[in-house]
Amino acid sequence: MKQDEFNELFRNRTKILALQIISLLSELKYNDALGTIRKQLIRSITSTAANFRAVCRARSERERFAKLCIVVEEADETIFWIEMITEAGFISKEEMADCYKEATEILKVMASYRKRLMTR
Repeated sequence: MKQDEFNELFRNRTKILALQIISLLSELKYNDALGTIRKQLIRSITSTAANFRAVCRARSERERFAKLCIVVEEADETIFWIEMITEAGFISKEEMADCYKEATEILKVMASYRKRLMTR
C-alpha cells in the first residue's frame, strides 16, 4: 500500500471511530462519574484522529515521529477509557466491542508504524 493510501485509510478510520464513540456515548444519561469518563474517552479518540491528520501533514521526519508518538499514546488511552466505561457498567462490553476492536487495531498499526520510523 502506498503512503498516500495508508494516510487516507487511517485518516478515515480514526475519524469514523471518533464519530462512533461520540454517537454511542451521547445516548447515555448524565452523571458525574460517567461525565468524567465520557469526556476523557471523547478527548482521547478525537486527539488520536486529529494527531494522525497532523502526522500526514508533517513537515519533517522528526515532526512526523513526534506526532505519531502522540497518536500511539492517545490510542492507548482510548482503549483504557473504553475499558473503564465498560467495567464501571455505564455501557456494555458488547455495545463497545467494535470500538474496542478498532481502537486496538489502530494502536497496533500506529505502534508498528512508529517502530518503523525509529529504525530509519
